[in-house]
Amino acid sequence: MTTDENLARLRAHHNNISRYRRLLRTRLLPLERQFIERRLSEEVAALQSLSASTFPIAFNEPRPGRPLPVAEVMP
Repeated sequence: MTTDENLARLRAHHNNISRYRRLLRTRLLPLERQFIERRLSEEVAALQSLSASTFPIAFNEPRPGRPLPVAEVMP
């Protein structure tokens, strides 16, 4: 699968997640809420899986309150 196809799939998953979160802020029957929560969970898992395979390099963010590491400059 090409990068463009993966980016399109990532965008589709992101849009679905946004739609499901928006729906969860509305009045729903318990069965409807349960269905949407399950679909949201599935979309999040699919997004994470596709993200990991599309962008295999992980960058660690500094923890809040810790200064950014500074590279030493050689003379």
